[in-house]
Amino acid sequence: MFRTKRSALVRRLWRSRAPGGEDEEEGAGGGGGGGGGELRGEGTTDGRAHGAGGGGAGRAGCCLGKAVRGAKGHHPHPPAAGPGAAGCAEADLKALTHSVLKKLKERQLELLLQAVESRGGTRTACLLLPGRLDCRPGPGAPAGSQPAQQPPSSYSLPLLLCKVFRWPDLRHSSEVKRLCCCESYGKINPELVCCNPHHLSRLCELADCPDAVPSSAETGGTNYLAPGGLSDSQLLLEPGDRSHWCVVAYWEEKTRVGRLYCVQEPSLDIFYDLPQGNGFCLGQLNSDNKSQLVQKVRSKIGCGIQLTREVDGVWVYNRSSYPIFIKSATLDNPDSRTLLVHKVFPGFSIKAFDYEKAYSLQRPNDHEFMQQPWTGFTVQISFVKGWGQCYTRQFISSCPCWLEVIFNSR
Repeated sequence: MFRTKRSALVRRLWRSRAPGGEDEEEGAGGGGGGGGGELRGEGTTDGRAHGAGGGGAGRAGCCLGKAVRGAKGHHPHPPAAGPGAAGCAEADLKALTHSVLKKLKERQLELLLQAVESRGGTRTACLLLPGRLDCRPGPGAPAGSQPAQQPPSSYSLPLLLCKVFRWPDLRHSSEVKRLCCCESYGKINPELVCCNPHHLSRLCELADCPDAVPSSAETGGTNYLAPGGLSDSQLLLEPGDRSHWCVVAYWEEKTRVGRLYCVQEPSLDIFYDLPQGNGFCLGQLNSDNKSQLVQKVRSKIGCGIQLTREVDGVWVYNRSSYPIFIKSATLDNPDSRTLLVHKVFPGFSIKAFDYEKAYSLQRPNDHEFMQQPWTGFTVQISFVKGWGQCYTRQFISSCPCWLEVIFNSR
């Protein structure tokens, strides 16, 4: 019997689904960033779990560092214990997914496959489909092929495809955020919604975050002087051209590499190596640093991050295959005297900066923020390696590769 192109695409898509389950989550470092100071699972080479921008299923414990166990299948709650529970969940998910894929046109299947196989490393087109499809098995479908806990006629397609191809432990649409590059971004209840799983990111939750570690406001003696004698931050406080909304400085340990990058567009990709990349390419900067650790971390930046100014603040999306670490005054309690470093796994987004909170931090009697007025308008981001009291590196200036993002105070 001859196989059609459509059936071949469906089989190829199913083989490209995200790995899931307890074993992968343990191996990929989904647990918290405890003592010892180094990233767990750093040497993992599973391409499917760590594909570019994919935020592999093994890491889908979110920035909280909590690996969700037993999340195979589509059930909103972990399946009941028993020798056949996991197999039934897998069979249900497969039946549901195949029933959806068979309703797509050949061109739609090709677009979905391109997005899945690129793993976020390449900008792919939107896959516009009805938000919900009737996924009931047709006449003659085997018994048990209809999921028991999800009404098939009301299943969210974006959620299903994200669950199958990116995060098997995903349970609710509130856990994801649409990226600004998507046609469906900012639209409420459109007739057609983008179902490209790489046009969504996983949301970080900051409540009881074990990977948020205290960090000193100091930088460990880093020299911040620019050629003109002004600090990078002071350049934004001086009157003049305000067409840019932030500037980005790239550092390797205590040495700044390259010039300040002024950001004018609402969204900026910062990467080392990105197919069809357009933005701030760190790989093109000339560095004299011969440290093996710096070279190793540089090679792991890959697709890097996406920095986006949105209505509610500035968001950072981790497109790389390894965690990033972020410190921002607006991520913490306004009454806190110690800033925390937050760990963000691949495929996750975090609102790294909030303008309103930043203004409220500039209190007249606040020594930390008044001594360095720009601190509340600065975000520091380290690739792969963390810093703070729970890590071997106390200051970000000891991290191999990191960014300083300084925001224009409007």
